Amino acid sequence: MHTLLIVLLIITCLALITVVLLQSSKSTGLSGAISGGAEQLFGKQKARGLDLILHRITVVLSVVFFVLTIAISYFNL
Repeated sequence: MHTLLIVLLIITCLALITVVLLQSSKSTGLSGAISGGAEQLFGKQKARGLDLILHRITVVLSVVFFVLTIAISYFNL
């Protein structure tokens, strides 16, 4: 059981890294922070299309990551 959870955690980690790297960047970097790019940060922006799908997958994978981590620590006792 412990080995299965470890394998699932590794697969989840790799999938989470991939999905996060596929998301488009929403910041302008350091120059945006200095020159007043905060209006984009606090404005109403909704993710659409592929960004919305990637955002939802990221949320699901992060929840799965935390559940698997807790399960591994529980079954390791």
